[in-house]
Amino acid sequence: MAVKRTRNYVSIGYPESLKENWRQILGEQCVPCVVSPLHNKDVNPDGEPKKPHYHIMIMFDGVKTFDQAQEVFDSIGAIKCQAVKNVRGQARYFCHLDNPEKFQYPILDCTQYGGADYQTLIELPSDKFSVIAEMMDFCDDNDCYSFCELARYARNHQEQWFRCLCSNGSMFMKEYLKTLAWERRS
Repeated sequence: MAVKRTRNYVSIGYPESLKENWRQILGEQCVPCVVSPLHNKDVNPDGEPKKPHYHIMIMFDGVKTFDQAQEVFDSIGAIKCQAVKNVRGQARYFCHLDNPEKFQYPILDCTQYGGADYQTLIELPSDKFSVIAEMMDFCDDNDCYSFCELARYARNHQEQWFRCLCSNGSMFMKEYLKTLAWERRS
């Protein structure tokens, strides 16, 4: 029987079982990896608090066996290695983005190693439309007609807006600002 291999694996780490320098060890593995915020507000269906834990996902460039992935998790003291079926879904679960009934952990509290980009992993195509709508409302409410002003504000205060502007949302916003200025002058 052939050994199953895949590229992405997830594990759980409990603060008391993880090695003291587990984050350093993960970084030294040079494997793209994302770590959730500490899940210390999760509850069981009966309302009892769950034991605080981290979710840890490693994403190899090529397929690896379960044993190879478990080796990485063993090196930091994590348990319950599992193959990941959907990287985006798993990454979004780290902050419960698609589970409004659960505690919403801050996206910025996720950490990444080995070149992983958490923000890129969790983005959905529909997120762009929400971000553009937020920028439109901001421009309407603040009489902002300058793309330069919007871009500066986004860079300094709204990372998602800035990412959207830099990755093809700028053409729409330039046209919106131009017509907004024209409309307000009329």
